[in-house]
Amino acid sequence: MRGDLLITGAAPLGGDPTDVLVRDGWIASVGRIVATDRPAGVDVLDAEGLVLLPGLVDLHTHLREPGREDAETIASGAAAAAAGGFTAVLAMANTCPVTDSGEAAERILDLGRSARLVDVVPIGAVTKGLEGEQLAELGLMARSRARVRVFSDDGRCVQDARVMRRALEYLKPFDAVISQHAQDANLAGPRACCHEGELSGRLGLPGWPAVAESTIIARDALLAEHVGGRVHVAHVSTAEGVDVLRWAKARGIRITAEVTPHHLALGTELLVGYDPTFKVNPPLRPSEDQEALRAGLADGTIDAVATDHAPHARHDKEHAFVDAAFGMLGLETALSVVAEVMVQPGRLDWAGVADRMSTAPARIAGLPGHGRAIAAGEPANLVLVDPRARRTVDASASRSLSRNNPWHGRTFAAAVHATILRGSVTHR
Repeated sequence: MRGDLLITGAAPLGGDPTDVLVRDGWIASVGRIVATDRPAGVDVLDAEGLVLLPGLVDLHTHLREPGREDAETIASGAAAAAAGGFTAVLAMANTCPVTDSGEAAERILDLGRSARLVDVVPIGAVTKGLEGEQLAELGLMARSRARVRVFSDDGRCVQDARVMRRALEYLKPFDAVISQHAQDANLAGPRACCHEGELSGRLGLPGWPAVAESTIIARDALLAEHVGGRVHVAHVSTAEGVDVLRWAKARGIRITAEVTPHHLALGTELLVGYDPTFKVNPPLRPSEDQEALRAGLADGTIDAVATDHAPHARHDKEHAFVDAAFGMLGLETALSVVAEVMVQPGRLDWAGVADRMSTAPARIAGLPGHGRAIAAGEPANLVLVDPRARRTVDASASRSLSRNNPWHGRTFAAAVHATILRGSVTHR
């Protein structure tokens, strides 16, 4: 559906139902329009009973192209994102070749524009080849057509404090942010795959202790404070990590953080069956960590929800647990998971969901066209949610090319009804 659009009966942020008129990709008016006054030549989308939110923004998406198009392409990932209510996704740099130059960033931008389903925004690598030693072409990426404003070596932590300090200093004039994969390699090595504790010992899996996350968060917070830079914590997963974030924010440090739907909703007990679908980095954590994450998201200590959508081909996942690839799908189910874990128990209302999944991510990433108010004069990047829908996840029906879906067979009580990018319906 393209062209001018009239959305009737939607409830912005879960409030009172109204009508929203969209013209030329912008919201023209918000307010009830009687049937006899409806403008001619517009498509009508009946949204009675639906919640209207600003289009979702994902700070943490792995699209695998270039290099691993057998697992995902930018086109297939964009389709999955649109189905999940996203109008913008930030594509991580750990592709092959790595997105560590201006040219590579512009290539991601152009492929995303060709898909025409969501805005695909490249994340630049912090270091060349993600090797943690020499800084990548930070300035060239920031000044390129892609206007990169988020940098990350995700999948690998920037271990060297001197390198991290230099990157923060270099990016400060661009008001850019480093998204850090907080994992001290001396405390949790590359094969660590289970929360360290009784269960990791019983299962014989290498342990990943909470302190390996919290020490890096604390170090980078102090570095950001020292240079006046910005740091963002990717996929925070522990109560200790939340405590450090709360401390850093109380000091006025320019630090933000995200949590994934799977760390909010899935626990370490799922590893008992050694199903590699549930192998993620950082690993799933115990219930006390989940509770701390939910509380941190509710009170704003954690700023955003990000999917860490990590598609893998079957031959990368079908191994013994310790040898399987890290990661799981998340784009198509993120909103439903957040609705179940945060909205239904009353920890967030729909306005809170809009903030954590749209407004805050757009602000962190420097995306002025996303996460905006639902008001006249604003870009028509929107998502309609049916809060009463009963949706059972079928991994075989995913728009992603991969099938490592941890939610297969699970039924959720909310679902995306339609996604709208600059006035065009990209999913319904």
